[in-house]
Amino acid sequence: MRAAVALAGAELRRVARDRTFLFFMVLLPVLIILLIGITISSNEQIRVGVVDTGRGALSSSLARELADDPALTVESLDSRADASAALRRSEVTAAVVIPSDFDAALRAGKPVTVPVLVPGSAESSQAALTAVQAVVGRHSAAVQAAAFATDRRLGSFDQNLGAATRLQQSNQAVPLRTEVVDSASNFLPLGFSYSAPTMLVLFVFINALAGGAAMIQTRQYGILSRSLAAPTRPRDLVGGEALAYLSLTVGQAVLSVGIGAVLFGVDWGNPWAAAALIFVWALVGTGAGMLSGTLFRTPEQAGAIGPAIGIAFGMLGGCMWPLEVVPPSVRMLGHATPHAWAVDAWVEVLSRGGGLTQIAGYLGILALYAAVLLTLASLRLRRSLVTP
Repeated sequence: MRAAVALAGAELRRVARDRTFLFFMVLLPVLIILLIGITISSNEQIRVGVVDTGRGALSSSLARELADDPALTVESLDSRADASAALRRSEVTAAVVIPSDFDAALRAGKPVTVPVLVPGSAESSQAALTAVQAVVGRHSAAVQAAAFATDRRLGSFDQNLGAATRLQQSNQAVPLRTEVVDSASNFLPLGFSYSAPTMLVLFVFINALAGGAAMIQTRQYGILSRSLAAPTRPRDLVGGEALAYLSLTVGQAVLSVGIGAVLFGVDWGNPWAAAALIFVWALVGTGAGMLSGTLFRTPEQAGAIGPAIGIAFGMLGGCMWPLEVVPPSVRMLGHATPHAWAVDAWVEVLSRGGGLTQIAGYLGILALYAAVLLTLASLRLRRSLVTP
């Protein structure tokens, strides 16, 4: 056992001096998580263009309320033509056109229609309409209250409008809490909650395969053969290599979890389920890395071919896109890789709130992958040690 720990320590120290490997292990995952997280992030704010043709106090008040709404990002536009152009270029999701007679009509007690332009094919049109209608509804309620008070000779319209607006702002909003019961989502949450777990799965496997170069160098340097000259059993050396790779894969996974939680606010779900999934996936990576070290002949082959295989498996396994959006045949092929089962398990934990019981089946399948890879790698490494 002492020999295995010593070999693992020597292997880890040699990896720590490899700046290229550290870049792929530490910096590249952060950059990819950031890039993919931003790209597919679900933006809670809706971009809305506002064309204020009225230029009066009431129209300016409506435009200001739209800009102050936390759900909206408002861009001022000069004309309806500019609004149509912005919609065509997808610069805004919707455009609100405040009519020129807005103030005069409201002060006269007449109804006013506020056109909202949206692209008919846009999926977010309904959300934009709902958000704009809520703001217009609040503004309309204040105007109607002011008109009612004015009709009762309780002051001027402007005075009553100011009082109604202040009263409206002083009322506490009713809190709304959303709870999804018995969710059956087959997708990971958007944004960083998608990129962090999928990149954990991807880079643990890729860096493990690329790390096979370290085992090849260990053989080339004669470290294993010299170790056998001492009273060291081949299984201790195999155990040392396994311990080194397990340390690397666990370290990579813990680093991804820490980066996702601290920098990007990712909630990793049930801690026991997440920890078990991370450990079992680290075992899969350990087996893949050791097998890589016994299959490739040179460190250059491991560093070049290993990541290519890891990326291909990641694409098939749903690390780049959800398998729910691909044809059934591709989905079936993807589940020939361990990546698909790992991503499915993360969907259960992060999208459905699953615990250890819910992902037990996935853990069993991943453990089987790990056992097969570790067995093949151990047999090949042991044979290379005992064969003259």
